Amino acid sequence: MRSSGPKTGRSRPGADWAEEIYQEFTKSQHGCNAISADYCLRETVFQDAAFVSLAPDSRMGMSTHELIAGIGPAKQLVFVVEDDADIARLICFHVESAGFATRWFPSSFSVVEEALLNPPALFLLDIMIPGSDGLELCRHIRQTKLLGGIHIIFLTAKSTEVDRIRGLELGGDDYITKPFSPRELVARVRAVLRSTAETVETEVLRFGEIEIDASSMIVRVAGRAVATTTREFRLLDYLARHATRVFTRDQLLDAVWTEGSFVTPRSVDVYVRRLREKIEPDPDNPIYLKTVRGIGYRFDLPR
Repeated sequence: MRSSGPKTGRSRPGADWAEEIYQEFTKSQHGCNAISADYCLRETVFQDAAFVSLAPDSRMGMSTHELIAGIGPAKQLVFVVEDDADIARLICFHVESAGFATRWFPSSFSVVEEALLNPPALFLLDIMIPGSDGLELCRHIRQTKLLGGIHIIFLTAKSTEVDRIRGLELGGDDYITKPFSPRELVARVRAVLRSTAETVETEVLRFGEIEIDASSMIVRVAGRAVATTTREFRLLDYLARHATRVFTRDQLLDAVWTEGSFVTPRSVDVYVRRLREKIEPDPDNPIYLKTVRGIGYRFDLPR
């Protein structure tokens, strides 16, 4: 008997499509004509059963790889926070197949505590989860000193523009809506993690009280380190390296969001506002990140 994961008192429309995609992909991966994943995954069906049949408390923070074989030390770790067991299994299967390790959390409980003990390279967060919702969990992660720079991708059924913008405003690096393509999910994960190593310039830039260290991806204001997400850092670094030059929002999208994740010109405004709150003495009257009306933004040198 397979467990369906923690119950939250609301309908879960995503389970059927997740199960269908999981079975279809696992069948094709093994190259057989089995009618279901149970018959196809001859060597891994025990792993699958272990993953979905344990009690929620014993499953929390565990993946099929951890339950059966343990996490390889060279793999980047992804925390999957998703309360639907079928969708979580789909996510973990494809992320692990792409060469990453995963840990599954069916609620927000203990996610931050476990991350402090074993920091992941990326959080994949559903929004509608037991405990604090995914947005509040994102806020908590960003406010935690040792975790504030770790990548976050929202993976959720909440698909309105307001939801997407709010997720980005709170510190999300990307936002994927359900139902999703497993291949696109893996591509987004790889793109976000790859972006950490994409900064070519290594010298330290100094402008007034701001210091931008590309080699360590650290921003300091008046000597104090300021936590930034990868995209926040890349946007600030790009503008600062082209100080006084005016960029349109589309130009910034092309330069900073090269992997093609979900962004709109409005997304640039969100990131600029967040950066102003972190580096400007008065965010409402910026001296560094200036708006050029009708065009876009520029980084001004302090006088």
